[in-house]
Amino acid sequence: MCETMNNYTNNPFTVLGGIYQNPVVRALVRLRLTDESTESERAFLRAVFEEDAQDGLLEYLSQLILYDENPFSRACARGNAPSVYLVRAMKDDLALLYRLATVKDDRYRIDATQNLFGFWDGATVKFLQAYYAQNGYGAWMKYRAFRFAGGTVSPIFSPSSVALSDLKEYAREKAEVRDNLENFLCGFPFSDMLLYGDRGTGKSSTVHAMVNEFFSQKLRLVEIAKEDLLSLPALKTQLSEIPMKFLIFIDDFSLSEDDPRFSTLKACLQGTMEGHADNVMIVATSNRRHIVEENFDTRKNSIHAGDSEQELLSLSDRFGITVLFSAVNKQTYQSILLQMARDESLPYSEEQLQLYGERWAILHGGRSPRRAKQLMDYLIACKKKGILPQI
Repeated sequence: MCETMNNYTNNPFTVLGGIYQNPVVRALVRLRLTDESTESERAFLRAVFEEDAQDGLLEYLSQLILYDENPFSRACARGNAPSVYLVRAMKDDLALLYRLATVKDDRYRIDATQNLFGFWDGATVKFLQAYYAQNGYGAWMKYRAFRFAGGTVSPIFSPSSVALSDLKEYAREKAEVRDNLENFLCGFPFSDMLLYGDRGTGKSSTVHAMVNEFFSQKLRLVEIAKEDLLSLPALKTQLSEIPMKFLIFIDDFSLSEDDPRFSTLKACLQGTMEGHADNVMIVATSNRRHIVEENFDTRKNSIHAGDSEQELLSLSDRFGITVLFSAVNKQTYQSILLQMARDESLPYSEEQLQLYGERWAILHGGRSPRRAKQLMDYLIACKKKGILPQI
């Protein structure tokens, strides 16, 4: 259908050219500007129904405009005043789209819908300018987490929704991470971070919760797999040009001694002038304090074994802040369970929860915050189904 529409009209927008790729906008332009045939009308309605915009077309178009990446949104997000020519072109695009979408037609109900921008005039331009300056632009404004793979950064559409209040205990560890992030967001000196410790202690969840906590302060997460670490310098360069704050997140990280990514990561950890970007912090999680897996035979056969060991340890030392998430003891594990149960208003006594917790730990490999969360999920499901737990 898109190829057919190209035969009818060119993109009529100057600044908002990106929204023309949207099927509703393309069908609307075709119907209103070039071809009012029955088939064009049907094509427009099909697009509207597919996008679920039939009862809120202006609201739908408002969202397209709000999250469009264009010269106006980029300039405003960087704190630059857009030129009078750019402002004028933006006003013209808004006026055109508003005119196309508000032709009275009882069959579509498109003239009676609410929208974010009022009448899409000069006041709208001023609103957008302030909004982009505060929140960023495009996909960077809309999404909180991204994934870097194959040289491309893509949004994660269903990121973790964990909040700091969901993470029990580990107050000192969370405070250390938070303090460093606040320095980062305020433009103060900060350090890259390594969160290490036993599995299931909440290292990754702490990072996710911090991103959720500081989303409104333009903090975003970009997850990179260790297979793509050779592209880390290019990713940092790309992100350094975007007026947001980024955590490059390397989860469950370890390397072998002869891995070529060792030197790449080491250089990016503020080891070279090129590797530093004021709006990018590297955060890694690992089960190991020294993330390079050492080989005893290599140490034994090395002429300068001490120098080789220091070289391997230097990677971990490049993380200015290292935070240990240690395994929980029985008392802390029970405290986590009780706090979670209170949050969910579960109808179990403290003695019952302690019994369930110990049985669950025995059956599922030990005590940890992760095991406590899994038990809570099971107990919540039992409550909703009205059955007794079978543990």
